[in-house]
Amino acid sequence: MGRAKVVVLTGAGISAESGVPTFRDADGLWEGHRVEEVATPEAFEAHPHVVHRFYDARRAALAGVDPNPAHHALADLEAVLGDDLLVVTQNVDDLHERAGSTRVHHMHGHLRSARCLACGARTVWHDDLAHGPACPTCGEPTLRPDIVWFGEVPHGMDLIEEALADAELFVSIGTSSMVYPAAGFVVAARHHGARTLELNLDRSAASSVFDETRHGPASLLVPAWVEEMLVTEGGRL
Repeated sequence: MGRAKVVVLTGAGISAESGVPTFRDADGLWEGHRVEEVATPEAFEAHPHVVHRFYDARRAALAGVDPNPAHHALADLEAVLGDDLLVVTQNVDDLHERAGSTRVHHMHGHLRSARCLACGARTVWHDDLAHGPACPTCGEPTLRPDIVWFGEVPHGMDLIEEALADAELFVSIGTSSMVYPAAGFVVAARHHGARTLELNLDRSAASSVFDETRHGPASLLVPAWVEEMLVTEGGRL
């Protein structure tokens, strides 16, 4: 993907306004399971069918949600900045892509991707996995959700670290700043001299670290910020 002068980190807050379900009951459980119990390699090894059903439901739910103005605004920004923008998302939905963004890195994986445990191939996947379909590459029935589970290393950390080192501006949108390594990105960006901005519904655990924070719904804050950026970039052209 190359380097980026603007790095945007997005979290659950940007997708929440699109109505992406959390799949947690009022007691925080899914069918009696803590979500952490269906989001680990150990859980998949012990109860693969249960884990598959959880992610099959989440994958199917994507058909019922659409990108919101925040997603569309970031796509508009990419249309101007091109390769100078990188969106790093903690989200596993495809709302950025459906809004038109192409410079998106899914550090926690993607619901519409499957990874084969036999050959390692990744495949675009829209259907269920619980019935044990064959890997399109090697034919083995060993596909798993291409999701970074608890205890696994996020995808593409080298790419992210390189982008943060080169960024002039780091923007965090809709994140709690409590989940590492993403929570440490603002510190890394500041260390390399980037200006930092937080757009979040409320104060996060890292709000005090940012140069500037703005609080409110992502669907309002992000389009307003992007409009500011587009005016600035227009003046440079």
